[in-house]
Amino acid sequence: MNLAAVAAGRASQFADVVVPGWAWGVLVGLIAMLLIGDLLVVHRTPHEISFRAAVVESAVWIGIGVAFAGVLGWWLGGGVAGEYLSGYLIEKSLSVDNVFVWAVIFGYFAVPARYQFRVLFWGIFGALLLRATFIFAGVGLLETFDWVLYVFGAFLLYTALKVARGVAADVHPVHNPVLRVVRRVVPSTVEYDGQKLFSRRTGALLATPLFAVLVLIESTDVVFAVDSIPAVLAVTREPFIVFASNAFAILGLRALYFCLAGMADRLRYLNRGLGVILAFVGLKMLLAEVIHLPTAVSLGVVAAVLAITVVASLLSDRRHRPIENEETNQEVPT
Repeated sequence: MNLAAVAAGRASQFADVVVPGWAWGVLVGLIAMLLIGDLLVVHRTPHEISFRAAVVESAVWIGIGVAFAGVLGWWLGGGVAGEYLSGYLIEKSLSVDNVFVWAVIFGYFAVPARYQFRVLFWGIFGALLLRATFIFAGVGLLETFDWVLYVFGAFLLYTALKVARGVAADVHPVHNPVLRVVRRVVPSTVEYDGQKLFSRRTGALLATPLFAVLVLIESTDVVFAVDSIPAVLAVTREPFIVFASNAFAILGLRALYFCLAGMADRLRYLNRGLGVILAFVGLKMLLAEVIHLPTAVSLGVVAAVLAITVVASLLSDRRHRPIENEETNQEVPT
């Protein structure tokens, strides 16, 4: 089999566009402007974010992400917009697990609610840099070594099984090797100093617990990026589209965190739904030579699985919660 011909056939399945350098500059500038504006205008002073405010902010971020699809559709065509939306939805859905991991980390370090946003701001900033590196590395591997596609597909199937079983969401900060290294190498204090990452005590510059939290958030994002980047590469191969879909999806994760942090027990089927999505994109990669699914079909499958998962979880929670509350409120006989 002619691998060059196979690779050319796979490439033809995706939108073929040439993105000029100035477009990258505009995209990075837009992301920087949104981040800085959110930090200096909306969240200039540390405060606890209410659920209602988080819902509004999350809706705004989702609106911005979807609006960018409209810009791509106007500029580069509907095929590019469809690939962007597919990547955006995959990244957004897979990032929900990340949100719950943040809740575990914040709970372990007892981070005050009013300081959590600032840590997540720097966490998102670092995640954007890490994702850009992963994206270009992934695209480069696929273009150079055709067989890497099968490695990515098999890895996604393996990850799908772990996620469906809830293994990937099991996080123990105290056992994190990165945290142990940080505590040994970086002079630290156990006391918070507002929302500062470093604090000067008796002439020495010490890392506050927020710095350890930030390091943990970044290290866990690497784990999630290893899953999500190959998944997005199943629906598009253009680095600009992959990065844009990742960037706009994770920009809204801070607001989504304050919406969902306390809902991990209510979304009881979430891991199974995410496992199905990962398995779908993994099979899509492995069967790329045999079956080609249009972008609209991929987008529809991911959206349908996510919607069914959320609705089924909430309906199940509504049925079981009264029973659980009744058992909890029963008096224990003496």
